[in-house]
Amino acid sequence: MMSRLLASVTALTLTAGVAAADYTLTILHTNDFHARFEPINKYDSGCGAEDAAEGKCFGGSARLVTAIAEARARSNNSILVDGGDQFQGTLFYTYYKGQLAAEMMNKMGYDAMTVGNHEFDDGPEVLRGFMDAVNFPVLMSNADFSAEPLLADKLLKSTVIERGGEKLGLIGLTPQDTDELASPGPNIVFSDPVPAVQGEVDRLTAQGINKIIVLSHSGYFVDQIVAAGTTGVDVIVGGHSNTLLSNTSDRAVGPYPTMVGNTAIVQAYAYGKFLGELNVTFDDAGDVVTAIGEPLIMDAGVSEDESTLARIAEMAAPLNEIREKVVAQAAAPIGGDRDVCRVQECDMGNLVADAMLDRVKDQGVSIAIANSGGLRASIDAGEITMGEVLTVLPFQNTLSTFEINGAGVIAALENGVSQVEEVKGRFPQVAGIKFTWNPAASPMDGRITEVLVAEGDAFVPIDPAKTYKVVTNNYVRNGGDGYDMFKGDDKNAYDYGPDLADVTAEYLAAQGPYTPYTDGRIARK
Repeated sequence: MMSRLLASVTALTLTAGVAAADYTLTILHTNDFHARFEPINKYDSGCGAEDAAEGKCFGGSARLVTAIAEARARSNNSILVDGGDQFQGTLFYTYYKGQLAAEMMNKMGYDAMTVGNHEFDDGPEVLRGFMDAVNFPVLMSNADFSAEPLLADKLLKSTVIERGGEKLGLIGLTPQDTDELASPGPNIVFSDPVPAVQGEVDRLTAQGINKIIVLSHSGYFVDQIVAAGTTGVDVIVGGHSNTLLSNTSDRAVGPYPTMVGNTAIVQAYAYGKFLGELNVTFDDAGDVVTAIGEPLIMDAGVSEDESTLARIAEMAAPLNEIREKVVAQAAAPIGGDRDVCRVQECDMGNLVADAMLDRVKDQGVSIAIANSGGLRASIDAGEITMGEVLTVLPFQNTLSTFEINGAGVIAALENGVSQVEEVKGRFPQVAGIKFTWNPAASPMDGRITEVLVAEGDAFVPIDPAKTYKVVTNNYVRNGGDGYDMFKGDDKNAYDYGPDLADVTAEYLAAQGPYTPYTDGRIARK
């Protein structure tokens, strides 16, 4: 691992020379782990025995334990932090909620984490249970949670830790739209990250703390806004957008670190595939002198800690019967990459939307709309297990059917394409309709240029005044991902249909070997 690091490291020098009073710190970091306690394959789904035997697996808690220990041994001063979204994504979370995440993070010795939106998927209750179980502070600065009794006495906006005789200020951020993305309940009000961070920076610097690190589950784009709009922030450890920053990978979105002024921004993709390692030198005034690093890939070259392997296997035992059941066959890989599905038509989006529509078409439903944020992995060719389906669709969402006029459908599609630039999960995957959108138009102001609805063997222009029956999942029907136009008691809605994962598995099984496809149902002008 050391040789990989030395071969890939890129240094950014902000000032010349290193004074005797300079202080060095290694920031080890993860983000968007999503309950991937076991290794993953190249599709970010579970890694089967054949791939494991061929050394094609990545990540897993057992590798992270080893890599963290090795990285700590290379540094005189180090901290381990997380950028949020430990929750949700596999059967481990469905079965254990935050219990196993807390156990593994305690074992690895995390110093702090920020709250991700998925930490609210099961409300404040599960988050509080997790916080009671971990040995480190959980942070969120950009929200007023004083009215939520489960969090008010436990959740912190920031914290101070000491390492190597120096005090470090850590500040947490979560998405401002978490109320649209998860289920935080009515007692939490989320706010703009820039003034929230600046307020905590000012409070910490007034205490004499001059080294400030923000743990941000806000996405790479927002992190750059925060860096540009605040003073006193030295490092932002990111999450939420699952962004790979690297100086060596051709898949990187930007350099590691990305510098905005004197603020170093890092992020390490997702799912435990990388361990971020940033080496920062501060001068005596607390300013960054150098920021050097590279995410370390957790591949077969990193040995797995045996005790952790044994514990994960023990916790997996109750899940194996469900996960290992073969439900279908795929003739080719079914692509569900977020960087594709959140900006355009994709294989997995068509599969899930088609499955939804097929299940309820005999009820007069003619349109299916699925949020791409609900698609969490790809599936490789060959046997498809229920575990793979549940990795793609882990949220236990149910089918929801409702009625809405054509104008409401158009408004929903406008919402869906309104945040493409930020690669947000509201991008719509559809069935029963075709639509064209124009990225040059302003968001929510005429990006949708054409919508056609299937009628028999043809597609006809949508009628804004006509009432259509639509199927989606219960999260979207109730306003998730900005689909507020679907909410309300006036929609003749039924939100308690079958589980979306079961629907998709049954649809796949009925197809014989399923051949993934795209057919131009979403076009870009």
